[in-house]
Amino acid sequence: MPLFSYRGRNARGDLVTGTLEGADSGTIADQLFNSGVTPVDIRPAASAIAAPQVPDWLKRLTAPKISDVDLMLFSRQMHTLLKAGVPILRAMAGLQESTRNRTLAEVIGDLRVSLDAGRELSSALRRHPAVFSPFYVALVRVGEATGQLDAVFDRLFKYQEFEKEIRDRIKTAVRYPIIVMVVIGVAIGIVNFFVIPAFAKIFETSKVALPLLTRVLIATSDLFLNYWYILAAALVGAVVMFNLWVGTEAGRYSWDKAKLRIPLAGSIVLRATLARFARSMSLALHAGVPIVQTLTVVAQVAYNAYLAQRIEQMRDGVERGESILRTATVAGVFTPAVLQMIAVGEESGALDDLLGEVADMYEREVDYEIKNLAANIEPILTIALGILVLLLALGVFLPIWDLGRVMLLKK
Repeated sequence: MPLFSYRGRNARGDLVTGTLEGADSGTIADQLFNSGVTPVDIRPAASAIAAPQVPDWLKRLTAPKISDVDLMLFSRQMHTLLKAGVPILRAMAGLQESTRNRTLAEVIGDLRVSLDAGRELSSALRRHPAVFSPFYVALVRVGEATGQLDAVFDRLFKYQEFEKEIRDRIKTAVRYPIIVMVVIGVAIGIVNFFVIPAFAKIFETSKVALPLLTRVLIATSDLFLNYWYILAAALVGAVVMFNLWVGTEAGRYSWDKAKLRIPLAGSIVLRATLARFARSMSLALHAGVPIVQTLTVVAQVAYNAYLAQRIEQMRDGVERGESILRTATVAGVFTPAVLQMIAVGEESGALDDLLGEVADMYEREVDYEIKNLAANIEPILTIALGILVLLLALGVFLPIWDLGRVMLLKK
C-alpha cells in the first residue's frame, strides 16, 4: 500500500505530523478521525512519488477552470455540512477529497492551510480573488460575525444559481442573431470569392455595358480577391485595438454604456444587470451587511462599469446622509415602479424584501423580452436578407438580360 504523510490537530489543538499506510487519502483521513486527530493536509509521501515533477507554469496552463457550477456545489455542500454540525476543517477536508476539479481542490487545500494557521475563513477566501468575489467574501465575513455561516452559504448558493440563470438567458437571447449574422457573413464571402468572379468572366467576354450596381459588385469582389490578406489583417487589428480600448477604464465605461443602448438586446442586458443588482443588494441587506458596504460590494459585482459608477454614486449619496430613494432617483436607471417599491421598503424597514421583489420583477421582464426577441429580430433579419438578395440579383442578372436582348437583336 502507498505511504501518506499527514498534518493534523489533536483534541487539544496541537499540531501533529506523521506518515500512515493506506489505500488512499480517504482511508488515511478515516484512520486519523478514529484516533482523535483532525487532518489538515494529507498527501503521498515523498518516497512514494515516482513521477517527475511538472513545472509550475505547465500546471497553471493545463489546470481546469473553476466553473460557476463548481462554485455553486461548493457553497451548497458547505451549507449542508455546516448545518449538520461538521467542523469547518473537517468539512473542507471532505470537499477537497470529493471535488473532481483539480484547481478547486487546490484552492480548498489552501483554505485549509489558512484556517489551520488561525486565519478566518473570509480572510482565506480573500486570497483567491479570481474564485471568490468581494461580494462572496463580504457575506462570509458577516456569517462569521453573526454565527450564521451555514445560512450565508445557503443564500450564496441561491444567488449563484440566480446569476447563472441570468447569464444563460442573456446567452440564449443573443445566440440566434449571432448565428444569423455569421451565416450572412459566410454567404457574402462565398458570393464575393466564387459567384461574382464566375459571372465577371462571362460579362468580360460579352463586351456589354455593365450597370453601375454590377460594376460595384465586381469591384467589391476584386477587392476581396486581391486584398483579402489586408482586409483580414485590418479585421484582426480592429479586434485587437477594440480589446485594448475596452481594457482601459474609459473604454470599458463607454462600451458598457453603449451596450445598454443596443436596439432590442440593450434593454435585456439592462434589466438583467438591474435584476442582479437588486438580488445581490437584497441578499447582502438580509445577511446584515451595512448599507454603505453593501453598495460598495454590489458595485464591484455589477459587471458593467457604467452601472457600477451609478451604484457608487448612490453609495456616496447615502454616506452624505441622503435617502436611498433620492440616490436611486438621481442614478436615473430605475423605472418609477421600482422607485416606488424602494420608497415603500425604506419607509417600512423591509428594503431587503422589497428589493427581492424588484429582482423578481426584472427577471420576469427579462424572460418576456427573451421570449419575444426572436419574433422582434426576424422581420429585421428578413428585410436585411431580402435587400442583400435583391442587390445580388439585380447586379448579376441585369447584365444577363441585357446580353440576351443584344443577342436577340443580332438575330
